[in-house]
Amino acid sequence: MKPVYIYDTTLRDGTQGEGFQLSGLDKLRIARHLDQFGVDYIEGGWPGSNPKDVEFFREAKKLDLKHAKLAAFGSTRRAGVKVEEDPQVRLLLEAETPVVTIFGKSWELQVTEILRTTVEENQAMIRDTVDYLVKNGREVIYDAEHFFDGYKDSPAHALATLKAAADGGAACLVLCDTNGGTLPKEVMEICAAVRAHLPATPIGIHTHNDCELAVANAIAAVDAGAIQVQGTINGYGERTGNCNLTSVIPILQLKMGIGAVPRLEELRDLSFFVDDVSNNPHFVRAPFVGRTAFAHKGGMHVNAVQKLARSYEHIVPASVGNEQTILVSELSGQSNILLKAEQIGMPIEKGAPEAAAILTRVKELEHEGYSFEAAGGSLELLIRRELGKYEKPFQANEYHVSFRQYRDGHAPVCEATVKLSVNGEKELTVAEGNGVVNALDLALRKALLPFYPEIAEVSLIDYKVRILDSQDTTAAKTRVLIVSSHGDKTWGTVGVSGSVIEASWIALVDGIDLFLQRRRQANLK
Repeated sequence: MKPVYIYDTTLRDGTQGEGFQLSGLDKLRIARHLDQFGVDYIEGGWPGSNPKDVEFFREAKKLDLKHAKLAAFGSTRRAGVKVEEDPQVRLLLEAETPVVTIFGKSWELQVTEILRTTVEENQAMIRDTVDYLVKNGREVIYDAEHFFDGYKDSPAHALATLKAAADGGAACLVLCDTNGGTLPKEVMEICAAVRAHLPATPIGIHTHNDCELAVANAIAAVDAGAIQVQGTINGYGERTGNCNLTSVIPILQLKMGIGAVPRLEELRDLSFFVDDVSNNPHFVRAPFVGRTAFAHKGGMHVNAVQKLARSYEHIVPASVGNEQTILVSELSGQSNILLKAEQIGMPIEKGAPEAAAILTRVKELEHEGYSFEAAGGSLELLIRRELGKYEKPFQANEYHVSFRQYRDGHAPVCEATVKLSVNGEKELTVAEGNGVVNALDLALRKALLPFYPEIAEVSLIDYKVRILDSQDTTAAKTRVLIVSSHGDKTWGTVGVSGSVIEASWIALVDGIDLFLQRRRQANLK
């Protein structure tokens, strides 16, 4: 089947979404990553619309893109202005991109009520601008704004605007569901009508997610003959977002057999990269690339996956750079425990009493308020202890924290004292920190560094507190999750207590403990 071309508009349409901001440098970094991944077009922004895009297009001239074509975005000439005299069109040429994407009005309502011009002038604006850019050596993609709404109001008018772009020499006519209110059946029917009316010019699709149908509508358009799909990484965009390329690309490639990108296995890395650069949390339940996309929790499901992965996995996780995750909770069966133990290199025989003991202990702790889904580190320690493969690296004997607030303007002081012993040798340390947990963490590390200097390489990268049974108000239990990292490895540990300090201490100690357990195991090999 003929390939579908992927047009990424994360750097332009994506940045119109609330909470999604990129600096000029960020946009350059993402552009390089998109090119490496293998998208066909990268829309960089609107030249001259703001200083950030001015900077981007200036620096983008130095980009050595191996696969993608860079596109500048803008509008048709203004009504009543000659195209060669329109400053916005001039800026599109000055961006020196091989591709220029322009949008024009397809909906008669927009022409008469927003542009306040005639349908004849609107069509001339489209035709003149496309023709002028083509004659200046650009590949021109025409985005037909509000096309589906316009077509439903007046098919003849909407098709006439497309013909104007085709007559001007547009390489592709992109049908835009700008308001995001069109249904897949409508998209298929209208795309088929366009193909029949203008068979010589390829069509593309640009959808918004206001009805949670952006991906479905893009797929419907491809089924109807579209050869270009526009969207953004992780679905960022105005209002509820754009068509999510991290969903539509694997559907095209894995479900429909349509060539889309050369390195699909890098999809999850790209998804996380864009989130990280834009300082947004990753959506854990995202299809294909989310942390839970291939997570299995129920005992029956895990048992089936253990025997045949595709019984509960619609694709091979590695094909999109993801991996299977086995969750352990009160819903788990022994299969969960067996798989988890195998993953950490400590296999257990099916039916072994140790598996039953671990499962029983997990369910007891979950009843107390523990949760091991995001705290695989604490679960690993539990398994090691039950299997007798745990050697305590230190004994945490005592800790004390204090917080002093002064009335004379002196900054508050938070201090932690830790007493512990390693192989019978006692250590007492004091540390001040930015808050109770930070002070405890610093004091614990200070006490252990003389014995285990390698823990200096361990970092805390996340700290979350959740109140359990909030109806107990200030007496409620607290669950603390701490995520630690060493190099590219991360692990979560959990603590539960009526005191947030005690819960934090439990999770802190487990985080360091697990690192030392793994280091010891590696040294024994």
